[in-house]
Amino acid sequence: MNCVVFAYHDVGVRCLKVLLARGVQISLVITHEDNPTENIWFGSVAALCREEGIPYIAPEDPSTPEVIAQIRAAQPDFIFSFYYRHMLPVELLELAKSGAYNMHGSLLPAYRGRVPINWAVLQGATETGATLHAMTAKPDAGFIVAQTAVPILPDDTAHEVFGKVVVAAEQTLWQALPAMLAGQTPHLPNDLSKGSYFGGRKPEDGRLDWNKSAQDVHNLVRAVAPPYPGAFEQIAGDKITLTKTRRVPAALSQKLTQQYAGLAALLDEGRLYARCGDGNYLQIGHILINDKEVPLEHYLNYKTA
Repeated sequence: MNCVVFAYHDVGVRCLKVLLARGVQISLVITHEDNPTENIWFGSVAALCREEGIPYIAPEDPSTPEVIAQIRAAQPDFIFSFYYRHMLPVELLELAKSGAYNMHGSLLPAYRGRVPINWAVLQGATETGATLHAMTAKPDAGFIVAQTAVPILPDDTAHEVFGKVVVAAEQTLWQALPAMLAGQTPHLPNDLSKGSYFGGRKPEDGRLDWNKSAQDVHNLVRAVAPPYPGAFEQIAGDKITLTKTRRVPAALSQKLTQQYAGLAALLDEGRLYARCGDGNYLQIGHILINDKEVPLEHYLNYKTA
C-alpha cells in the first residue's frame, strides 16, 4: 500500500514511524517550515524524512495546483494527516483510492477544532485521547476509525497530557492499520450533536482573572503552562506569569482565610498562596516576572489585600 502523508509535530513524527514499521510505502510527505518566532519544542518531521530518505515538501499552501499534481502523480491508496495545520480541500482528499484520514487529539466528537488538548484541560476534563477519523469538508466530522483514551489527572498540564496523546495516537494507528490495509476500515459513528467544537487560542487568552474560582484559575494555568505562553497578569507595568499551581484542601483554605484575614496573597510556612474569587486559595509553585524566574516571595510585592 502506498500513501501520501501531511505531518508535523510529535504526532507527525511518531505516526510516520508507525507507517514505516507496518511496511507502508510513503511516497511523499507534506510538512511545514518551522516558524522562527515559534517555540519549537517538538520533533521534526522534515528531519525524520531526511533520515529515512522519504521525499518531502513544505509548501505554504497545500492546495495549489502544483502540490495537487504531485499528489495525483503519487497515486496514493491512502492520504493521512497527522497534526498538519491546514485543512485539506475535498479535491485533494478524493485523490486517495482507499480514503483520507486524520489523527485528532481528542475523543471525537468531543473537542473538535483547534488545540483540543489545551481546551480539554481548560474545561476541567478528566479524559481525552486520540481519534483516527475520515476527513471531510467539515473539520473533524468524518466517521471514526479508532480511538484511544488517556486520563487527565488533576494537576496535569496540557504539555503533560500532550505527551500521553502522542502515545495514544501511535497506539491508535498501529492497531487500526492492519484492517485498513486489508480493505476493512471500520466505520464508527461520529455524532456531532453529542460533541463540542472550539476555535484557536491566542497568548492574550491566558490572562488571569482572580475573580474566578480556584479550580478555573488552576485549569487556566495548567492549560497554558510552558512550553505554551503561560497564564499571566500585569501589575504596575510588570508581566507576572504563573507556570505552576496546585489546588489546596478546603480546610486549609479556611484556615488561611481565618489566619490572614483573607489576604490576596500570602506566604505560609514557605509556601505561596493566592486567593481566588470563590474564597479558596491556590498554592503557587513557580512564577516569572517579565519572563525571568524569581523567588516566590517577590509576588507579594504586587498583591494587596
